[in-house]
Amino acid sequence: MEGSEENAGKRSFGDHWNLLKRRRWWILLPTVVIWGAVLGASWLVPARYKSETVVLVEQQKIPAQYVTPNIGVDLQLQLQSMTEQILSRTRLLRIMNDLDLYGIKEKTQNPDLLVEQMRDDITIELVKGAREELSGFKVSYSARDPHIAQAVAQQLTSLFLEENMQNRQELSEDTTRFLESQLDYARKDLEQQELALREFRMKHLGELPDQMQSNLQILTGLQSRLQAATEALSRAEQQRLYLASMMTRYGGEGDVPGVAGDGPLTLEQQLTALEVQLAEANARYTPLHPDVARLKQKISDTERLLQTGRDSAQAKNAGNVEAAAAVRHRSTPALELEGQIKANELEISTRKKDIADAQAEINQYQSRLNLTPVREQQLASLTRNHDQSRSSYESLLAKKMESQMATNLEKRQQGQQFRILDPPSLPRSPYFPIRMKFSGAGLAGGLCFGLALAMLMEALQPRIYSEADVRGLLAAPILGTVPPLSTVEEIQKRVRQTWVEWIAASLLVITVPALTLLTYLKS
Repeated sequence: MEGSEENAGKRSFGDHWNLLKRRRWWILLPTVVIWGAVLGASWLVPARYKSETVVLVEQQKIPAQYVTPNIGVDLQLQLQSMTEQILSRTRLLRIMNDLDLYGIKEKTQNPDLLVEQMRDDITIELVKGAREELSGFKVSYSARDPHIAQAVAQQLTSLFLEENMQNRQELSEDTTRFLESQLDYARKDLEQQELALREFRMKHLGELPDQMQSNLQILTGLQSRLQAATEALSRAEQQRLYLASMMTRYGGEGDVPGVAGDGPLTLEQQLTALEVQLAEANARYTPLHPDVARLKQKISDTERLLQTGRDSAQAKNAGNVEAAAAVRHRSTPALELEGQIKANELEISTRKKDIADAQAEINQYQSRLNLTPVREQQLASLTRNHDQSRSSYESLLAKKMESQMATNLEKRQQGQQFRILDPPSLPRSPYFPIRMKFSGAGLAGGLCFGLALAMLMEALQPRIYSEADVRGLLAAPILGTVPPLSTVEEIQKRVRQTWVEWIAASLLVITVPALTLLTYLKS
């Protein structure tokens, strides 16, 4: 009944220790065998070496506040795109042909399978910084030859550097070319808007809102001019009536006009009126004004007529007929009146023409002022379109200049670029298999298997080994014990067995550490 669950549950540490001693060879032998098999298998598996390099992503050397980058591609997406391009079939076959990998030059090999195998041997791992931002990436390649692994890693790294530089330059140049094309469209649109605005201004010259103030000033001047011409015309018409009456009286009485006291106005009254008009004109105009000059001429003519009349009257009163005839012959007042009448008619005609011209100009400027609100709305629409076009053009011009600077920065390799932080290493030891790990795994596996086997043998071969086992099986008390009685042959057999065990244990103690040390040195 030994090995029952009740008895097994009551076993002490000593019982387990005795079990290990009894089944020691069932534990040690499987452990050593499995360890040796696993370690031997690790030496039979072809060693693979991995060469690894770290590529750092360097940001733009010139601060972004001075030169704004014109490439907005996410770095992680950019790396994924470059990885797909570099791991393409064409590029991998070129590397395999250059380095004769996987026996690519043998005609029996399937290139597609070799490409897939090479992709499995390539590892690209992203490296993130403290803020979970992408700061670089690792490129590694595994092969059976460490030099081949290093060479392939070097080529892959070079492809990443070249691809990044080429892609960034192409993206930057494409951005600049796009902005240049948009700038050309904006320039043509701005030229059209400027032409339309210029044609509108030329077509409606004088009706524009910015000319409204000058039109008002001109209109005010024209109205003053019209009023002055009207007043001058009124005075000229009064002068014509006066000259006509003088001419009538002179022709009827045969004397010099203005001497007699009858009539509309005497020469003295007319002279006084002209002097009053001259004083008013001097107060309103400058001495060079045409009205002032005209009044002065009339005053001079009237004074001469008045003086002539006085000379004629004096001669008549003195009875000096010859002197009076000479004065009449010398002054010829009728001819002078005729000349004044003609001058007066010319002045009236000129004043009427001035009034008509002034009125026409007034009508013209009033029409311009009436059209100013309409032109203001039309001009506002054209100006708004022109301002929008100019704003768009200036914005595109500034962006194009910034993009050109960013493109020049990329061509000089001063923008964001990849830099090799650790060059591809020449591996000194294989990354697979790691024989020390194989050795440890073999020992652990063999020991577990040996313990399980010892427990199994203990369960399959139940025996009584101690007094406690008997007490656990029987309810009756134990009255006595019989010591073991061994023969000479049995004693000699146990001695030989003990020596064999010691020799085997010594060999195991020496062999296992020696092989483990050799594995460590060779790995």
